[in-house]
Amino acid sequence: MSSIITLAGLSCRTPDGRLLFDGLDLAFARERTGLVGRNGAGKTTLLNLIAGLAAPAAGTISVKGRVGVLRQSVAPDPEATVADLLGVSADLERLDRIERGEGEAADLADADWLLPARLDAALAQVGLAGLDVARAAASLSGGEATRAALAGLLAREPDMLLLDEPTNNLDRDARRIVAEVLAGWRGGAVVVSHDRDLLRRMDRIVELSALGAGVYGGNYDLYVERRAQERAAARRDLDEAERAVAQASREAQRAREKKARRDGAGRRSAAKGGEPRILLGARAQRAEESGGKENRLAERRRTEAAEARAAAESRVERASSLVFDLPPTGLPPGRTLLALEEVSFGYGAGPDLVAGLSLRLTGPERVALAGPNGAGKTTVLKLAAGRLAPRRGRIVRAGGVAMLDQHAAILRPQDSLIDNFRRLHPAAADNLGRAALARFLFRAEAGDRRVGELSGGERLRAALACVLCGPAPPQLLILDEPTNHLDLESIEAVESALRGYDGALLAVSHDADFLEAVGVGHTVTLTGVRPAC
Repeated sequence: MSSIITLAGLSCRTPDGRLLFDGLDLAFARERTGLVGRNGAGKTTLLNLIAGLAAPAAGTISVKGRVGVLRQSVAPDPEATVADLLGVSADLERLDRIERGEGEAADLADADWLLPARLDAALAQVGLAGLDVARAAASLSGGEATRAALAGLLAREPDMLLLDEPTNNLDRDARRIVAEVLAGWRGGAVVVSHDRDLLRRMDRIVELSALGAGVYGGNYDLYVERRAQERAAARRDLDEAERAVAQASREAQRAREKKARRDGAGRRSAAKGGEPRILLGARAQRAEESGGKENRLAERRRTEAAEARAAAESRVERASSLVFDLPPTGLPPGRTLLALEEVSFGYGAGPDLVAGLSLRLTGPERVALAGPNGAGKTTVLKLAAGRLAPRRGRIVRAGGVAMLDQHAAILRPQDSLIDNFRRLHPAAADNLGRAALARFLFRAEAGDRRVGELSGGERLRAALACVLCGPAPPQLLILDEPTNHLDLESIEAVESALRGYDGALLAVSHDADFLEAVGVGHTVTLTGVRPAC
């Protein structure tokens, strides 16, 4: 399979000088590649380098054919039309001039006569059939804008698609559409994503890390299996190398002690006298040569063992474990924590967005809210958390409630972690806050970091520490798209922690893997008018 994109010896640094990757060699052909790695590993930067939007510190990038790029956040200009968003305004205007009889020779030469048909097909493919291209782009929802931008790429038929988190702000149906589009795509694609269902549609996975790029044939599930095997093997190699270093150090010490004993015996024998001086000198020289040889051999073995350990360490990415646990809440099994009784709500003077909703959470129950974007899922979460008051109906809460959204907005970005903890728990002792942050891997001076400096995964960890580790942990945790800005390893760590949480969960997430992992047993689907259970 011939390569469309070839990277040779590629090196790149962040603006503050941090090395992202060095000597990177990769090739991308007509296959679907999932690009994964921790936040900050350089995934988006690599897409920008390939697209020619940034320059590497060293190395070369060769591109054969045309590349289409879909940004992580599609934010149309207020004056833009859907045609602008699709990237086809100039082409459609050229065809209009020709149809009006106003076209010039250059228009006829450059006209793409099949574009309207391809555009109609692409819009239908992404679930936007019949979308008016003259419509204001700003009138589209975020998910519609992303799908429209993807349709524009498909209509232009590039050889390679570069997609940066294409499903991040889409509901479940839109995610499925994007996955099906990629499944039928016959060109090449490089997809940065933490959407595990989408990654299961890939032909291979490339993982960016501090060790470089690891290439895994097959989809996400095969990647996870092989990654676990490689990490276990690397850890075994490191353990074996460390044992070898310890053994070589012991041998070197024994050699030094043996030489010292020989030297001492020689000195004592010489002090007694009785043997010719020439004989004593010859014996001392032989002992010195023998001891020196043993010392050099022992030191060489120790050096070789240390080099082997360094090589083994280079295969084990040195990073803090993301494993953390949540404190117990003491929730009794039969306690009703939340009851919504015929609740209705609308914004301003507008119609009801939520109408007649009844919902009850008892004991450690785990419930998910589902429905298309705009159906009112986040509104229901805010009603449940007490951030909004219903127009009609009744809401009863017990046991304490905490709500976390995808941006961890409960934390003030300009304040430190410990200051946020103090604000949320003003009566708590300072050492309780420090202990809470340490429990979530913010140890010592890390508790003094500003929230605004944290990655998405770090921010969610900090929010969990601040809301769950106070004097009285809430027994109901409300989560609004908690995985949207997390890398795969952070998602897995949060899932592991929430599996061990003994309180109740009410969650909105388009990530089916996440909902299954945290044990959601019941889903309430909102239609925007009445719930369908």
